[in-house]
Amino acid sequence: MEPSIEIREFLQTRRARLTPEQAGVAPHGGTRRVPGLRRAEVAQLAGVSVDYYTRLERGRAQGVSEAVLDAVARALQLDDAERAHLFDLAKPTARTRRRPPSSPQRVRPVVYRLLETLEHFPAMVQGRRMDVLAANRLARALYTDFDALPHRERNMARFVFLDEAARELFADWERTAGDTVAWLRLYAGRHRDDPKLAELIGELSLHSPDFRRLWADHNVLAHSTGTNRYHHPLVGDLALEFEVLQVVDEPEQYLVLYTPEPASPSAETLALLGSWTGTAATAELPDREPRRTG
Repeated sequence: MEPSIEIREFLQTRRARLTPEQAGVAPHGGTRRVPGLRRAEVAQLAGVSVDYYTRLERGRAQGVSEAVLDAVARALQLDDAERAHLFDLAKPTARTRRRPPSSPQRVRPVVYRLLETLEHFPAMVQGRRMDVLAANRLARALYTDFDALPHRERNMARFVFLDEAARELFADWERTAGDTVAWLRLYAGRHRDDPKLAELIGELSLHSPDFRRLWADHNVLAHSTGTNRYHHPLVGDLALEFEVLQVVDEPEQYLVLYTPEPASPSAETLALLGSWTGTAATAELPDREPRRTG
């Protein structure tokens, strides 16, 4: 992804969503030709010249100080994830030497054993680009049998946008899809030279008009907890809270754990799903070598 285009479109979309009233700026007279704030209004709020802000919005971020970026972030009322994304996009890209391919990700045996102990709750390990590196039996029953898919297809974003079953599974598919794209946007800002990310985005853009539409919004999201609502084809409706926990000593691996509210209808529904899949009787995952993926 071209950094100058990314920072330009990100700032334009953030500026377009903020009205003068929301920003505390007295609107000028006459017809406004652009949605949201004008460049001059953002510059005023950030305490920089209009020319300086215009250069930044056109993608010329070389030499821009952190203080200026912070002022622009405050002017545009960016949240923590958006602010971090702006700083990522403004970082210079090394062009003198091609970055070597990232080493394959490996799930340690102890992490597999941890998944085995979580037999009553769906749990998975996600890696780069939302790749599904490992999933216990109940997670596969909830979503899809990732182990049966080719390695390159074991990815939550591909599941959400390219598997028709996902549209029926997620009770609020549009929100889930938006959150998925927003997380990928945040990841993309930090890994602009990841060829497999570019391949994933290209594939999703080619095959999913919804992905193209949401990708153009430039929203970013970093969440570690929340609630998903499902309509499972076998057991019906349930709501599960999720927690995203970083795997120790693996900065790009995350344990995602899904749990229902205790003694709730969702807990009963999840138990039914577990019973149907034989989770309680055969909770152990099959013996395997640590999975490798790029």
